[in-house]
Amino acid sequence: MSIAEPAPKKGPVLLHPRPPALPAGEWPLVVSLARYLSQSEVHTYAFSVAANAILSLFPFIVMMFTVAQRIFHSTAMTDVIGDMLRYFLPSNQDFVVRNMSLLVHPRGGVEVTSVVMLLISSSGVFLPLEVALNRVWGVDRHRSYLMNQLISLGLALAVGILALFSIALTAAQTRVLSILFFGHTQNMVFGFFEHVFLRISAAFLSVSLFFVIYWILPNRRLPVRAVVPAAITVGLLWEIAKIVYVAVLPWLDLRSVYGPFAVSVGLMIWAFLTGLLMLAGAHYSATRYTLRLAHQADIETAAEKPEAKKE
Repeated sequence: MSIAEPAPKKGPVLLHPRPPALPAGEWPLVVSLARYLSQSEVHTYAFSVAANAILSLFPFIVMMFTVAQRIFHSTAMTDVIGDMLRYFLPSNQDFVVRNMSLLVHPRGGVEVTSVVMLLISSSGVFLPLEVALNRVWGVDRHRSYLMNQLISLGLALAVGILALFSIALTAAQTRVLSILFFGHTQNMVFGFFEHVFLRISAAFLSVSLFFVIYWILPNRRLPVRAVVPAAITVGLLWEIAKIVYVAVLPWLDLRSVYGPFAVSVGLMIWAFLTGLLMLAGAHYSATRYTLRLAHQADIETAAEKPEAKKE
């Protein structure tokens, strides 16, 4: 689906500058989305994103623990990182948190390797996403290899900054909450409010990540209003999908098939579903924006016809 706006003289070229107007309503959006998700190349993009996301995940976790422990020297931030991992990961949360935190030590070799692997694998995440989002928005010209590497590096840094901001905010909220409870943190009321604050911070982080990806990755300028609704919708649907996936995961019984590798397989499946959801949100956003532009064009055309008759 391409955009109904004409392409600028300089910059990316649209495949179809003026697509035919689509009928109004939500049903065409659903049909178009179903057709899009049934394409084999969409699943190829999602699998590529999932594989590189797994490669990026563990170095990213090590980097977060390193920043919290060795730069900020904050036990509260370290605890929040563990809580967020337990919240975001679909299974074996304690296993992942315990082993990732053990990798952070004064020697520093693991941290350097984690940063290098994160930089390499992040480009593998964002490159197929850029290609997929360019096709969604009708962009024919992709970025150069060097520019793509710079964009991937910038997005990796943006994701890290957003994660650190969310973690620091949650740690501050927990600290204020403990003061309000006069240090009596071992009770159900405190645990309830702490969990609520964690969910709010996690939802903010999810929506922010989807917005950054939707807005920056396509190789053309997009209006904020075209991607904000998709980022909010996909962020909230992602939270719901995670709850459903966690409920269904025991029925899959991956351990009986993959043994000790069930953890990685479970994460891979969840990353693949996340990639599909992300691409679906981008396609829905582009289609909806095209419908809006087509509707505005119809209104302008209808308004011009009476004036032409008068002349």
